[in-house]
Amino acid sequence: MNKRESEGCSRRNADAAQEHDLSANPSSSVVAAFKVFQQELDTKHDKYERLVKISRDVTIESKRTIFLLHRVTTVPDAEDILNEADVKLDGVRQKIGQIAEELRGEDIYQFHRAFTPGIQEYVEAVSFLHYIRHRNLISLEEINARLKILQEKSIFIENRFSSVLTFQVTPSDYLLGVADLTGELMRMCISSVGNGDIDTPFQLSQFLRHIHDGFSYIGNTGPYEVSKKLHTLRQSLGKVEDACYTLRVRGSEIPKHMLADVFSSRTTLIDPEEGVV
Repeated sequence: MNKRESEGCSRRNADAAQEHDLSANPSSSVVAAFKVFQQELDTKHDKYERLVKISRDVTIESKRTIFLLHRVTTVPDAEDILNEADVKLDGVRQKIGQIAEELRGEDIYQFHRAFTPGIQEYVEAVSFLHYIRHRNLISLEEINARLKILQEKSIFIENRFSSVLTFQVTPSDYLLGVADLTGELMRMCISSVGNGDIDTPFQLSQFLRHIHDGFSYIGNTGPYEVSKKLHTLRQSLGKVEDACYTLRVRGSEIPKHMLADVFSSRTTLIDPEEGVV
C-alpha cells in the first residue's frame, strides 16, 4: 500500500468513527433534531388514525339514519321515524365534536382526507332528513349552524365548565354529500312507486332536475370528485324521470301494486353510459 492509499484509508476510517460517535452520542444536535421530527410525525400519524376511526363511526351511524329514513314511505305517520332520526343525528354530531376536539389548534386540511368520508355521509343524512320534512335542500350555512358541539371538561370533581366547539363543513364536502343524496332520493322514488304514491316521483323529478342544473353550472370549476359524481347524479335523475314517464303514460292502465315491477324493468334498459342532457 502506497502513501496515498494509506492516507485515503485513514481518512475513511476517521469518517466512519466520527459517524459512529455521532450516532452514539444522544446529546448531538442532529440526533436531537431528528428525535423531535420523529415525535412530531408520530403524533401526527396517531391523530390521523384516530380521526379515521371517528370518521368511520360517523359514516356507520349516518348510514343507519339513512336506512331508517327510507321507512317513511311505508308507514302512515312518519313523525316518529323523523324524531328517531333526529336523535341519531344528535349522536353523530357528538362524534363530529370528537373530530373538532382532535382538530383544535390544527390546520384541518392536513387531516381532511382522514375525516371527509364521514362528513360527506353526515351531509347526505341530514340533507335527506331535511328534504323529507321541508321538501327543499338544506344549505351549507344551516348544516354548519347545527355543528356547535357543547363539550364539558371537568376542572375539579364538583366544578365543571362548558366550551363550545365549532366544526365547519367545507364546501367540497357539502357538494359531495348533496351529490350522494340524489341516489337516496332515487331509491325513495322507487319505494314510493311501489307503495302506489304517484305524487312523490314528480316532486323528486323536479327537485333532482334543479340539483342537476346547479351541478352543471359548477361544471369543471368545482372539485375533481364532484365532476366524477355528476355521472351518477345523471343516472339517478334519468331513472326518476323514467318513472314519471311510466306513471304519466301508462299509470292509468297498470295496477298500483305492479307499478314498481314495471318501473324496475324499465330502469334496466337505461344505458349506463348515457347521461341526461
